[in-house]
Amino acid sequence: MNGYYSLINQLKQHFDVDVLTNTVTQGNIFAVDLGKQTIFPLVHIMVNQITFNDNVLTANVTLLCMDNVSQRKEEAPNNFENADNEIDVLNTTLAILNRAFEKLKHGTMWDNLYKLRGTPTCEPFIERFENYLAGWAMTFDVDYPNDMDVC
Repeated sequence: MNGYYSLINQLKQHFDVDVLTNTVTQGNIFAVDLGKQTIFPLVHIMVNQITFNDNVLTANVTLLCMDNVSQRKEEAPNNFENADNEIDVLNTTLAILNRAFEKLKHGTMWDNLYKLRGTPTCEPFIERFENYLAGWAMTFDVDYPNDMDVC
């Protein structure tokens, strides 16, 4: 009877060992101190809903992966590039989520009976919070064992 714990802990364990991720949080994103510079890149786990199915739970999950965007000291060399590292942040945070997606498809989470259902969607965000943050929100459904005993 630990289905919710199991889900968030599986995701947390994946990001804890990801060398590109510094911090993993869950719950209300506004309770996280996003003003701290040392916590980024950050992955925030939000479980949007859970559906009961035969012998499995299906969770709809959104992972927010974000980092600080910093201004460069020199001017942008052309109109395509910005005078900050926004493109770098979007590239790195997308890579972090892509690796999590692959682990759900073929890695440790798959081995632990967490099965991706359908195809995740990723949506970029910029300046969504109080400081200059950028990253991606990946939303997906995952099936995992329902360990509830009816006896």
